[in-house]
Amino acid sequence: MTLRARVFGLVPALWLLLAGTALAYVALRPGIASIAALLFVVYLAPVLCYRVHELAWPLLPGLSRLDTPQYSPWWGGHQFQVMYSALPALEAMLRLVPGLYSLWLRAWGSRIGRAVYWTPLVEITDRALLEVGDGAVFGHRVGCYPHFVTRRHGGLYLYVKPIRIGAGAMLGAGSRLGPGARIAAGADLRVLTDVGMDQRVPADVAGEREA
Repeated sequence: MTLRARVFGLVPALWLLLAGTALAYVALRPGIASIAALLFVVYLAPVLCYRVHELAWPLLPGLSRLDTPQYSPWWGGHQFQVMYSALPALEAMLRLVPGLYSLWLRAWGSRIGRAVYWTPLVEITDRALLEVGDGAVFGHRVGCYPHFVTRRHGGLYLYVKPIRIGAGAMLGAGSRLGPGARIAAGADLRVLTDVGMDQRVPADVAGEREA
């Protein structure tokens, strides 16, 4: 692991420290300024840092190795997001307000259409790697995983590719989508459907319309 990777590996701990400080500030001096500072630290600062990181070290889709002297841009970008996986309630609250979670994902760099419905317990690991069409529906505990890490031939490999979901597609409860998955417009995924790496689901796939 490079020195740069080690430094970015400290980001979650630093974020936790800053969030705790901002929360203490709210408790000591409640008001608009302290609440705004807390929201900035919790939600906006990681997004801004991620976008700056992306400008300096852009993430390129495809296969790469994590166990080489070269810096992996995915690793750094991941550190600005891992706290939301550790504390999923932070994002679940955003999904309670219509349109807010879609706006949140657009801020990271994803392309999200209009009137997309997100259930509260959706899980997304790479918030900049989604393309979702208008009116798509994400069922309970749907997971979108645009990357995977595997060990093969003595090396540690990373594969990254955006997930594309067409307009009006419905993802049944518990469905999981891997890197490069493509769901055609209007397709319905049955409950607990797994869509593997680079797999395509055509529009004529019909399932149980459960969310």
